[in-house]
Amino acid sequence: MSTNPVKAAILGKIRQSLKTTGDRSIEREEVELRLATKERGIMPKRGKVDAEARVSLFLHYNQAVASTTDRIADYDALPEAISDYLRGRNLPQRLRMGQDKRLIAASWDKVPSLETSIGPSDGSDLVGLSHALGGVAETGTAIFTSGRDNPTTLNFLPETHIIVVDAKDIASDYESVLDRLRNDVGDAQMPRVVNMITGPSRSGDIEQTILLGAHGPKFVHVIVVG
Repeated sequence: MSTNPVKAAILGKIRQSLKTTGDRSIEREEVELRLATKERGIMPKRGKVDAEARVSLFLHYNQAVASTTDRIADYDALPEAISDYLRGRNLPQRLRMGQDKRLIAASWDKVPSLETSIGPSDGSDLVGLSHALGGVAETGTAIFTSGRDNPTTLNFLPETHIIVVDAKDIASDYESVLDRLRNDVGDAQMPRVVNMITGPSRSGDIEQTILLGAHGPKFVHVIVVG
């Protein structure tokens, strides 16, 4: 029983409305077994392809939701690829990123005109750069965890969001990426926020007309490394 009186009262009302009485040990065991085994539901087949096909599928679905995409050989090529993208969009050679070691280690000195700032965005940045935990081939979704490495503000405040995904981290489905997260940090150490981003922010509430940038970035550029 919870020691929090408010929580205990809420749960008590739920039990009362469900008319649950007597021994609940069997139900408790079923719940504990379900949590322990993490049984998966029905899985779509389209993501069940080899590694190279997963990357192609991931890029295809990003393009289908109005993201632009690029693919580079390694992280050393990242600064030049970003600089070219910004120049093509007529944007300033300036961006903000977090403390992700893979991003910081890139050869930024090769493009001296490109100015980088480190830390969360306060809303004044035009371009945010984030490294995804992984990508989902079946939908083109990039998955992010909150923290200093990739602050959540960079995902939503800048008008342009550049997403970097390592090719080896593109999985068939959501479950595979989340399994890797649990294996890396443990169930009890999950990050405060896990964001799943598929293309630019959009809304169709007003007369069913799609409006990009309604609740976040208007432009999303995805770069696959490897």
